[in-house]
Amino acid sequence: MFDLPELPYRSDALAPVISAETLRFHHGKHHKAYVETLNALLDDAGDTPESLEQVVRDSAADPARAKLFNNAAQAWNHGFFWDAMSPDGGAPAGALAGAVETGFGALADLKAAFVKTGTEHFGSGWVWLLAERGRLKVVATHDAEGPLTLENVVPLTVCDLWEHAYYLDHQNDRKGFLEAWFDTLLNWDLAATQFAAAQDQGQAWTYPTPVFAPGTARTARR
Repeated sequence: MFDLPELPYRSDALAPVISAETLRFHHGKHHKAYVETLNALLDDAGDTPESLEQVVRDSAADPARAKLFNNAAQAWNHGFFWDAMSPDGGAPAGALAGAVETGFGALADLKAAFVKTGTEHFGSGWVWLLAERGRLKVVATHDAEGPLTLENVVPLTVCDLWEHAYYLDHQNDRKGFLEAWFDTLLNWDLAATQFAAAQDQGQAWTYPTPVFAPGTARTARR
């Protein structure tokens, strides 16, 4: 079945923007619950998918599988979110820096668009920086929705807009959280790798491959 991936940094490595307490609850409770529910649903259905990406895409358009979609998509979104952050931050460089300039004019303008989109998003969800045919755009998605069900896009980075992602540390100041997150935690190395993948230069990020009991036949439900 699908595993809860380990964090790529210590639980206190993202403080003060994201405290160790928030990260322990967010990763160890919320993300873990999505993975456990996902695995239970797959087990009950006798499904043994090849990837989490497959589960998300196959269940997205089927109202009867909404619970599976929500848990699978949230597991994927969170897995990408952990890797989209780094204590080292950084800045865009090379081809990605050029795309930022072409699409937004300057990094400060990209930040303004990212923060504005995330702040004005109503309710729970995610704010993404996507590459679409070589150009960058910022979009917000509701609840468990994400880029896997969109055509011709590759996610470069994402920030979680659900209140459990920031409320212990920033209360209702979502804008302040997004500003601090963009300035200090955005993993520009992953964003560059994803941008290269969008140009067919390497592989895009994927969730860890599931592991099933020996002798279990793979299935793909359509």
